[in-house]
Amino acid sequence: MTRRRDERGSITVWLALASFVMMFLVGLAVDLGGQVHAHERAHDVAAQAARAGGEEVEGSAAIQGRELTISPAAARAAAQRYLDSAGVTGTVEITNGDTITVTVHDSYNPQFLGLIGIHRLDVSGTATARLIRTLGGNQR
Repeated sequence: MTRRRDERGSITVWLALASFVMMFLVGLAVDLGGQVHAHERAHDVAAQAARAGGEEVEGSAAIQGRELTISPAAARAAAQRYLDSAGVTGTVEITNGDTITVTVHDSYNPQFLGLIGIHRLDVSGTATARLIRTLGGNQR
């Protein structure tokens, strides 16, 4: 005769392990969703800083109908002011006299991943604004 093995309590171990795995997966989803949100915010801040910098046009040349160019010092200062007011760091680059590119560097502090030693997730976002002249709806 074989003796039946006692399996009482085995479901408890399985349930505890499954609960731990489910909590870890939910925490991972929350933190990765937070990182995506922080990345989107960095991109939005970069876009707004580029827009703010792109508004700094060399006035005299534009009024006279000549070339349309960004005032480099004023554009950098305007974009940097916007980054400072948003509480982030970043770089401002002006190319060809009509394009401003802003890159934002920020981070997200995870809520759950800190339990396994990940305390910071770096994010960045880049946006570009370009001056264009239009006449009758056509770019010139």
